[in-house]
Amino acid sequence: MPGPKRLDPSSSPRAMLGAELRHQREKANLSQDELGAALFVSGSFIGQLEAGTRRMLPEYAARIDEILGTDGYFTRNCEAATKSKYPDHFAEAAEAETLASTIKEYAPQLIPGLLQAEAYARAVFRAYQPTAQEADIDELSTARLERARLLENPTSPLFWCVLDEAVLRRIIGGAQVMAEALRHIAMLAKGHRIILQVLPFDAGAHASLGGPVKLMSFPDAPTLAYVEGLGIGQLLDDPATVARNELTYDLIGASALSPEASLALIESVAEEYTRDQ
Repeated sequence: MPGPKRLDPSSSPRAMLGAELRHQREKANLSQDELGAALFVSGSFIGQLEAGTRRMLPEYAARIDEILGTDGYFTRNCEAATKSKYPDHFAEAAEAETLASTIKEYAPQLIPGLLQAEAYARAVFRAYQPTAQEADIDELSTARLERARLLENPTSPLFWCVLDEAVLRRIIGGAQVMAEALRHIAMLAKGHRIILQVLPFDAGAHASLGGPVKLMSFPDAPTLAYVEGLGIGQLLDDPATVARNELTYDLIGASALSPEASLALIESVAEEYTRDQ
């Protein structure tokens, strides 16, 4: 079995904390499971902290300092590692995306953030915050577009998305905005940067009627499932929960159109919006 991936502590504050946590844990002759038990978390959670796929929250930092006798090191450095330009409920998931080797997402209502064009993103944020100042909408939109630059890497992460047909039919920002948004997705699919499917209305009942599904896999850490609601979000690593989400995603993909038929439908709907202008 290969050893743990060597971390680059200079790459980010989170990587720095992860590398130091691994060093101090091994120095104390503790396994990940043993340290996790003292924190009332799983050993895989400790592995995710060390790999940088999870944020070290202040309450964990203080307890780790106590267990490992690190004289407040993790408490002092935790704040820099937890700063984010994203809302608190999504910050950990957004940062995990940057480390994922594979991202799978089922979107029932909106185009996923990584695939949104600028005008579409602005219309979504304006709907969320109808009284916000324009500068605030600018800031939110800029952060989302910067996040989408993750897909400028030609090969990683592998992004596999299933869009519900409702995503194509729900008019966000008007016909022109929708035409642009769908053509942007089509461009990514035709450029072989993403795997794209559409779950059509006539598929009927399906495995995820309750909401979206998002899974992130990593080369050196367990797969995470991300669940969200209105203003809340949580990364889950419980194996049974992750397995259930993986099965749900597989069932959705089995009910969806092929990538070729999905692309044809998206381009057809984009053309409809163009005519509507």
